[in-house]
Order: sequence, then C-alpha cells, then structure tokens
Amino acid sequence: MKKINCLIVEDEPLARNLLAEYVRKVPYLHLAAACPNAMAAMEALREHPSDLLFLDIQMPEITGITLFKILPQKPLVIFTTAYSEYALEGFELDAVDYLLKPISFERFLKAVEKAASRLWAQPDTPAAAPATAPQNPFVFVKDGNKLIKVFLDDILYIEGLKDYVTLHTRQQKITSLQRMKNLEDQLPSDRFIRIHNSYIVNVKAIDAVHKNEVQIGATLLPVSDTYRKFFREFIERRQMG
Repeated sequence: MKKINCLIVEDEPLARNLLAEYVRKVPYLHLAAACPNAMAAMEALREHPSDLLFLDIQMPEITGITLFKILPQKPLVIFTTAYSEYALEGFELDAVDYLLKPISFERFLKAVEKAASRLWAQPDTPAAAPATAPQNPFVFVKDGNKLIKVFLDDILYIEGLKDYVTLHTRQQKITSLQRMKNLEDQLPSDRFIRIHNSYIVNVKAIDAVHKNEVQIGATLLPVSDTYRKFFREFIERRQMG
C-alpha cells in the first residue's frame, strides 16, 4: 500500500501533538513533519514534498489560507480551525475537508479517507489500494431496534429536531434518535449542504432556489441567516453561463 506523506501546520502545541498522534494511528499515513508556523512549513515542504496538508487557518503573521494560496505546488489540504466562519473560503480552495476544533479521531479519519480516495483515484493509483477508501454510497440509520441502509441518492432532505433526525427519502420517512451534527459528518460535503439548523438538503434534489427558501418537489424549506451566504455562494459556483 502506498503511504500518504502528510505535513501538519499548527501553531498550538497541544493541537499539533494531537494531530500527530492521530496520524500515527492510521497505517497508510506517514508524518513528514509537524510545523508551528507557515515559514517552517514552507521550509519543510522543500525538504519533504507531501501529498496532504493538515493546515490550521488562524496562525500569526501568515494564515493557513494565505500559505496555501502562495504554495507553487499544492498538495491536498484539510483545513483545521476553531472558527466555522472560515469554512466557505476553505472549500473555495478545493479543500478535501474542514475540521472544526476540538477534532475527534472519528471525524479526522473521515477526512483522511476522503483524501485517500482522491489520491488513490489518480492515474498512478496502486492496484493494492484498499477497497475501504472510497466513500460509501449509503449510510446506516437506526430506526427503533433495527438499522436501515439508506442510499445517499435517495435522500431528499434531512430534518432535525433536538435529539432526533428525520430522513425524507424518495420512498419513505425514517426517524432516528441521533444528533443532526453526527449525521452531517457522515455525508459528503460536495453533495449535501446545511441550509438551516434544522435542515440539510441533497443538492441533486433541489428543484428551485427562491430568495430565502429551497424547493424540493412541493416542499419549501427555509434558508436561515446563518447559512444563507455560504449556501448562495455554494450554488453560484455550480451555475452555468
């Protein structure tokens, strides 16, 4: 199996050490270096060309976003930060993922598998690339005492209410006892987008976008102030002409 060389750029020692510990837990990752700032990262990249960056956004002098923009050779990047308002700019730079601190190992591993899927899908993909790397086209959702397999393409939108979520699919509605955020972390960010504290929509299922609403079939879902700018720019990037 081909190792993925990665570089950590993080100014907080505890966060840097935690990411390094996570990297060491993943057999197909190799830590080339862990750097406290952008200048050290640029020097490390000259000595240790890397496939993947774990890049903190908020750093003194040169931010992670500025660093990534000025790199002549751009590896894949997973941004890390404590501030969710930077998510949009991170995704505009074609980031693999965006990890909000504090970062759990489960969430870290999901982001790493996205990166591995991209790297191993390139022309020089080794034949021995593990079958577990590509993203699953389905999720399992607990419904009462059983688990139901739900294909992502069948999900129209997801509705959250306190500790419950309801998946509105083409065939049925499934209500499950879990937090919205937990389910959101399992969904590919290029196919599902949150438009409200209570709603996540499948981009493919959107029939129309109104001023402050999304239409899916005969259903109108509100786009809240918190998510409006991110959603609008997400849609604009997919417009033709």
